[in-house]
Amino acid sequence: MGKTMTLERATAFGSAWNSGDPDLVTSFFTADGVYHASVGPDQLGKTYIGKEEIRRGVKAFFDRFPDGRFENLKVVVAGNIGTFEWDFIASSASGERVSTAGCDLLEFEGDMIAKKNAFRKARA
Repeated sequence: MGKTMTLERATAFGSAWNSGDPDLVTSFFTADGVYHASVGPDQLGKTYIGKEEIRRGVKAFFDRFPDGRFENLKVVVAGNIGTFEWDFIASSASGERVSTAGCDLLEFEGDMIAKKNAFRKARA
């Protein structure tokens, strides 16, 4: 029987987003994985397909929010799907600390991430 996603491994993937290491984050994705960022020109935000593009997208995220941290991570794994719920804390352009609530919809292939679709709450 093949590997399956566990709560522990999914939580480790969530924690990797606080590492600042795009290679670590990318290592959780399948070779043909998909990452839909929460913003961007595409219908589902900027879309990155394949490990090289995903790495580039994750690096761009880390470059944009060098002090950003995901907190209050709530992880659910149910077979080959899962969710993250989180608060993202980062400095604004003026230096003010800003908290944004959001979630990710996840699809798994074995113990790897096949798709991460990120959503966030925008304040008016």
